[in-house]
Amino acid sequence: MKKSIPVDQAVGMVLPHDITEIVKDEFKGCAFKKGHIIRPEDVEHLRRLGKEHIYVLELTEDEIHENEAARLLVAALAGTGAEYDNTVVEGKVAVTAACDGLLKINKEALLSFNMLGEVMCATLHTNTPVKKGEQIAACRLIPLIGQRNLVAEAVKTASGGEAVIRVLPLKKAQVGLVITGSEVYYGRIKDKFEGVLRKKLADFGSEVTMVAFAPDDPERIAAEITQCIAHGASLIVTSGGMSVDPDDVTRTGIAQAGAVETVYGTPVLPGAMFLIGRIGDVPVLGVPACGMFHKITVLDLILPRVLTGEMIGRKEFADMGHGGLCRNCERCQYPVCNFGK
Repeated sequence: MKKSIPVDQAVGMVLPHDITEIVKDEFKGCAFKKGHIIRPEDVEHLRRLGKEHIYVLELTEDEIHENEAARLLVAALAGTGAEYDNTVVEGKVAVTAACDGLLKINKEALLSFNMLGEVMCATLHTNTPVKKGEQIAACRLIPLIGQRNLVAEAVKTASGGEAVIRVLPLKKAQVGLVITGSEVYYGRIKDKFEGVLRKKLADFGSEVTMVAFAPDDPERIAAEITQCIAHGASLIVTSGGMSVDPDDVTRTGIAQAGAVETVYGTPVLPGAMFLIGRIGDVPVLGVPACGMFHKITVLDLILPRVLTGEMIGRKEFADMGHGGLCRNCERCQYPVCNFGK
């Protein structure tokens, strides 16, 4: 039960919750913390914050305070690779990444959790690359006081299956690059793809251990892919030759190398002519020429998922259409944007 009393009669009483102060463009934070004993000099400050009354709490056994609820909720929501402490700030507990990796959100469970109404959890988008220590979610009980049975239902919803919030570490792949194209192979133009791909792979913690070049000949492309795998590559990335011209035969070369479960074409721009498959346990990624020109493409969306061991097929590709259009911003801020979300 909450009892409201005038603020000028509250001197000596204990605040039951944090009181936030907001000064436009200057400050947003806690002016008075839960547990603060109100002093005479606090009365005018509280009034400036719009507090003519404060609550005094008398909880029944069926009721729960926001701080206790937040700690129960976060323990149920956070899974592998997600960490938190029990510090409650303004009723909220933050969840951070315990490692560099890929954020995975159980969207169905999160929806069911938030449908309960008096509890909330806000997260970054699933499949967002994150860094250790980065905030990825926060949760709280919305009212100051809630019903214990509702919080218990929320905990059950969040912990009933796959964890709502996880961060998956990325495997450090040994990568074989196969640069295709007769114009590069015969020295007519200088290759620009290798440097781009090396940087992207290094950013995700993987290492290029072999680089091979092949003309527009399916058999030669297949032979170079096979050679990379024989030298220990755990991931194959090919560049170019994925379009519709007669000389674009990289797909055929990948098939001749023994690739299975191959899926070609994504509803993502840039990157519509991207390919994924596997040879044994080795994933094969076919990167179209846009991967050399555009800073961010479908490769940046797919690569971290592959490095977690996720199997990508037609359904996973199809699901990327919503949010799959890059704005090609003059100043790219990916992944802090809508692309791939």
